[in-house]
Amino acid sequence: MLTQRAKYGLRALCILAGDMPGRETMPIHEVAERGHIPQKFLEAILLDLRRHGFVTSRRGKAGGYALAQPPQDVSVGDIIRALDGPLAPIPCASLTAYRPCTDCLDPPSCEIRRLMRQVRDATARVLDGTSLAALVASRHPLLEA
Repeated sequence: MLTQRAKYGLRALCILAGDMPGRETMPIHEVAERGHIPQKFLEAILLDLRRHGFVTSRRGKAGGYALAQPPQDVSVGDIIRALDGPLAPIPCASLTAYRPCTDCLDPPSCEIRRLMRQVRDATARVLDGTSLAALVASRHPLLEA
């Protein structure tokens, strides 16, 4: 399940991506206000996104946050992995954080693991195939305020 942290991170990046053509940076308080995100929580999320190379920051009066790369080059899957970790629903189905289940007698022949790998693969296909730009473009105009 997607955490609140990942939802807020995606929302903040959508705000930055949707507003950046005319701006260099956006102050964190504005991102928080527009995204209805608690500012303290957003600060921690944006620091993590900066560490992973999704945003840049600038201090001072004209400071704030900006996307580090064009939104069409950023996949939603990469953002979620950075904030929430692997996409697999169980550890034994993960490609990057594999851990065998403690109660599994034979991981290679486990039917649950096979099914969860299919779930992981389908999820990754959708999320990795969706760019931040496509996510922003999918916004419904009536939801903008």
